[in-house]
Amino acid sequence: MIPPSEETMHRLKDAVGEKGFSQDPAEIAPHLEEWRSKYKGSTPLLLKPATAAEVSSILRICNETGTPIVTQGGNTGLVGGQIPLHGEVLLSTKRLNRIRAVDESGATMTVEAGVTLAQVQQAADEKHFLFPLRLASEGSCTIGGNIATNAGGTHVLRYGMTRALVLGLEVVLANGTVLEMLRALHKDNSGYDIKQNFIGSEGTLGVVTAATLRLFPRPDVAVVAFAAVPSPAAAVALLGAMQARTGGLLSAFELIPRIALDFVTRHIAGTRDPLAAPSPWYVLMEATGGREANLSATFESALADAVENGLASDAVVAASEAQAAALWKLRESISESQKREGASIKHDISVPVAAIPDFIARATPAVQALVPGARAVSFGHLGDGNLHFNFNSAHTGDDPAFLAQWDEVQQCVHDIVKEFGGSISAEHGIGAMKVAQLPRYKSHAELDAMRAIKTAFDPRGILNPGKLIPPVLRL
Repeated sequence: MIPPSEETMHRLKDAVGEKGFSQDPAEIAPHLEEWRSKYKGSTPLLLKPATAAEVSSILRICNETGTPIVTQGGNTGLVGGQIPLHGEVLLSTKRLNRIRAVDESGATMTVEAGVTLAQVQQAADEKHFLFPLRLASEGSCTIGGNIATNAGGTHVLRYGMTRALVLGLEVVLANGTVLEMLRALHKDNSGYDIKQNFIGSEGTLGVVTAATLRLFPRPDVAVVAFAAVPSPAAAVALLGAMQARTGGLLSAFELIPRIALDFVTRHIAGTRDPLAAPSPWYVLMEATGGREANLSATFESALADAVENGLASDAVVAASEAQAAALWKLRESISESQKREGASIKHDISVPVAAIPDFIARATPAVQALVPGARAVSFGHLGDGNLHFNFNSAHTGDDPAFLAQWDEVQQCVHDIVKEFGGSISAEHGIGAMKVAQLPRYKSHAELDAMRAIKTAFDPRGILNPGKLIPPVLRL
């Protein structure tokens, strides 16, 4: 990749002013490596625009000069989509950080792309609303990044992916055109829903600068329970039973294996096993509603029936917010505890909910046949069919040899996912990690349609090149 000329660099700096750029290696360094340290990049220039107009100027210059550019939010992505891997100019949205408006009558909030998810949640809570997107990285991930990756999280079961939470967008196209689509409408059949193209596009079609988000009434009651189950099949059956008993009020239903609980209690301070006896599998569930719903009694009765019917061996219902937080900490600490345990090969896949037990039973031994001793750590959002199907190395110190098998293990897992009619990316995206594999799992027709959309919005190919859209490779 040819670096931008000195003239282009001067023009880009002028577009954002002296506070809007950096070439300081110390400031730039945290932007060049992602959380798992799998991807490291480089850039000649970090741009920090504070307005959509500045983003427009940046992209107009980049488009005129053919300068590739990568957009980054909180740098919490897990597939390398936010890293400038080939020396591209890097655009950070961190200074696009205003909450523009909260419409209490319409239950919407308009925010800029650099506002963190936690800040949106807090602003909604202060107005007695709920913004239901929940992620372990919510303190640092940004709304723009959530939109670019169509983030999922733990409450998709009830509220849907980020796509379902966005009513309007403000987007800057590759040529600098600003698309003003911040309409707070639940119904709009006036043509193509153009904003949907940008949700999940990983910065390859335009730069999201602001969004109008859906808010929900803040629940009066949240009931959290932790249950020991004998198998993933029992967990799926318990999901159906709890949905029926609560009238569809479940917002989260998370599958956790024993090994993950062992990792968390070993490495994360202040955590403990909430049940007396070990179990091969667990489920963390949450339901929310009005104070008249009497969800605690419903949970206790339903879980007692589950124990009697053999779907669970034991269960505890949180008796306070502190106990609920302690149970959620067990789930939210799994990724960090895996990192402390050593090297891990990770997959973010989805299959039909009913197929999850068979998928685990099929894919786990297939991977262990390739990597003897690999420790399976399969956990995640059972309620919506999304598993983080991960493996840790067998022994401390095996990390380099273990990680060298990443591609072989990943293809093995993804091939089985395809057999089950699933997706190789449920919520993390494609980024750099899976772009080369995409033609193996998507049809030529689908990929050609994606390329046509890319060409329409970014004809010079300057936006996040090499990510999400695979090149044409046909025999």
